[in-house]
Amino acid sequence: MKTMQLSILMLFLISIFFPLDAFAEDYTQWGLPEGATRRLGKGALRGNIVFSPDSTLLAVSTAIGIWIYDGYTGKALNLLTTQTGGMSSVAFSPDGKTLASSSSTEFYLWDVDSGEHKSTFTGHTRDITSVAFSPDGKTLATGGDWKDETVRLWDIETGTLRSTLIGHTDGILSVAFSPDGKTLASGGDYDDNTVRLWDVATGTLKATLSGHVDGVGSIAFSPDGRTLASCGDLSDSTVWLWDVDSGELKTRLIGHVDGVHSVAFSPDGSVLASGSEDGTVCLWDVASASYKTTLSTHTGSVSSVAFSPDGSTFASSSRDGTVILWDAASFAQRATITGHTSGFSSIAFSPDGRRSVSGSWDRTVRLWDTTTGNNSITLTGHIGPIESVAFSLDGRTVASSGGISVINSWFVDDYTVRLWDAATGRHKMTLTGHKDRIFDIAFSPDGKILASGSEDKNVCLWDGGTGNHLATLFGHKNSVYTVAFSPDGRTLASGGRGAIYLWDVANRQQKVSLAGSIGDPWDLAFSPDGQTLASGGTDSDVHLWDVETGEHKIALTGHTDRIISVAFSPDGKTLASSGSWKDRTVRLWDPISGALKSTFTVYADTVQSVIFSPDGNTLATAGAGGIVLLWRLGPTEEPPLLEADVNGDGVEDVHDLMLVAANFGQTGPNAADVNGDGVVDIADLIKVAGALGNAAAAPSAAMFNAKDIQHWLAQAQHLDLTDSTFQRGIHFLEQLLLMLTPTETALLPNYPNPFNPETWIPYQLVASANVVLRIYSANGTLVRTLALGHQSAGIYQDRNRAAYWDGKNELGEPVASGVYFYTLTAGDFAATRKMLIRK
Repeated sequence: MKTMQLSILMLFLISIFFPLDAFAEDYTQWGLPEGATRRLGKGALRGNIVFSPDSTLLAVSTAIGIWIYDGYTGKALNLLTTQTGGMSSVAFSPDGKTLASSSSTEFYLWDVDSGEHKSTFTGHTRDITSVAFSPDGKTLATGGDWKDETVRLWDIETGTLRSTLIGHTDGILSVAFSPDGKTLASGGDYDDNTVRLWDVATGTLKATLSGHVDGVGSIAFSPDGRTLASCGDLSDSTVWLWDVDSGELKTRLIGHVDGVHSVAFSPDGSVLASGSEDGTVCLWDVASASYKTTLSTHTGSVSSVAFSPDGSTFASSSRDGTVILWDAASFAQRATITGHTSGFSSIAFSPDGRRSVSGSWDRTVRLWDTTTGNNSITLTGHIGPIESVAFSLDGRTVASSGGISVINSWFVDDYTVRLWDAATGRHKMTLTGHKDRIFDIAFSPDGKILASGSEDKNVCLWDGGTGNHLATLFGHKNSVYTVAFSPDGRTLASGGRGAIYLWDVANRQQKVSLAGSIGDPWDLAFSPDGQTLASGGTDSDVHLWDVETGEHKIALTGHTDRIISVAFSPDGKTLASSGSWKDRTVRLWDPISGALKSTFTVYADTVQSVIFSPDGNTLATAGAGGIVLLWRLGPTEEPPLLEADVNGDGVEDVHDLMLVAANFGQTGPNAADVNGDGVVDIADLIKVAGALGNAAAAPSAAMFNAKDIQHWLAQAQHLDLTDSTFQRGIHFLEQLLLMLTPTETALLPNYPNPFNPETWIPYQLVASANVVLRIYSANGTLVRTLALGHQSAGIYQDRNRAAYWDGKNELGEPVASGVYFYTLTAGDFAATRKMLIRK
């Protein structure tokens, strides 16, 4: 009986923690450049999104290529990349067999089924901003950017240029064919501001539609071809509707408060969608030219909108890094595609190398599992882009610094340093005092001091534990771009415009100024022995300095653009440097001889930050295109056996913790007996927890029972657990308990909503209580009572714990469509929310 109960429990745990797609192909290893082993992130969103003609696929253009997703579920299916740059526009052929995409001055044709690159077309003299297939699939239209200013028509079968349409006075931002294929519309950039209609057969200009006060970022024909929608890309917050036959303006749709980036008609032509810099999608009734509603889920500007051809799905992409799939009838959110983070500015490894932290221009700080490539925690709170990130020596604290952002056309200043709990993602404190953006931060080797360098020309020292301001180091006459501590913590180096200073940390005095024609140093790094300082900056060379004497030792030449980042390997035998966008290489040097050891070419990205893992076997590069690449430098032998990898999947994670809990009390040979004492008990569980160290990364954390965790911690107190691993395990469980202990009782929104026929109703309890859920119709009639019984304090959120309603009344009859109210009673607490059944 005990064995059967254990088997049932194991099946239950597997169903929770190993969803059906858990063993799907690892997309973090798709389309990697040669030498890279894993990618963190999917690349920043660029250009448009588009559905395949049969609505089953969604193509998304990004900084590293084209991602192909399932058009209904949002599941990643493929990545198409040439490794030569990002994709700015994408279009499916009418038969759905071919995909066209543009990158720089070229455009590519891809086989949709195989994902293979079929051909490359060249001819434009500047970047191609937009591509579109004719309805018969025989012609592709492309628009060229500034100083090209042409629309070109290409024969898809032969690959030849059919005609060049000249007339715009600035770059082309958008092109679109009319449904009958006889007319092509093109939108010009801000020095042109016109929409031009062209006769496709003859290449002659039919009409010029004027009136926009900014570049025309997007155009779309209505399905009947009689109306053309256009929008101003930056300061023009309106959508314009034009009569195609007469070229006259029919109306302007007013509702957004900032520039409109994209417009799209529904397949039946009844609805027009527009996505704006203000972060919203507006839906408009085309017949009456009236406003319908606003979708405001995105937290960043909406860059592209699209309806699926079958009319069932609507998609929107945003610079917040998400693509949302909506039900096109109800506009209920169906799925969210994540991972398309904006460009990374900085990266740092945790002391144990298992995690890395990245700072991004989208104002987020992200913690990553370097083994799986998963984004475990996203930290939000900064109101400006992240300039720099750092881990404390004990790995428990992450620091991040903010910069200047533009939100709704307003400059927003974030001159703060924030400290975060690396295990839970909790914001610990904010350090204020700088008067301009903070370019760089660094912890001292003992973690007691945090240094920050700012555009306000100052270097500040802060207490790494309390956040108190310790001192301000004056001396720089211009912005301070970079700071770095020596390995012994006694010296701080700071680099600013035209100057590098070395400071005595103890007495806060300047020790030496490093002189020489070095340009502006953008990054500094000490060698592990503290004897050499490396600097990289605007003069394209890496400079090595003698720390003791301040003398210039050698210049490493080879980069063809500015140096953005430098880093020493832990053994000091290798120095890494990254070049800016005209260079796009990472170079590894011998710091003793100055010889170049190897070069990594990162075609699709500009590397903003390079860093070695603590063991020196991995190099991480963080790029402006929104990805971090991990490069294997060390031996390629099999990784060492992980003691806490109970299930043998090669990763120490929460799954192993659950398997230990499931085997409590078992004796004899057992993988869950981690310490090998013959019995699976609390000591094994704490040891596995100690190997994890990141409670917030646990999937479905709410499935843990707070009462059980309290019991485990009580048991642990009776053991003499002084080992650091056990202490980390206790800390893990304490943080997990915090996550599972709500601060207030609350009734949460049901999901899905609207729904048909079933829904789940989540709630949380700050204390144990008898829980009853009552469902009422809109007129107040009691429809159903769900007595949930006595529940312990905790979070009841996922489908295995939340209250469930099958959409039926007390008699088991399905209820009618309409609005219903649900009321939760738990002790003295009562709350009511609204839900909608739509059949």
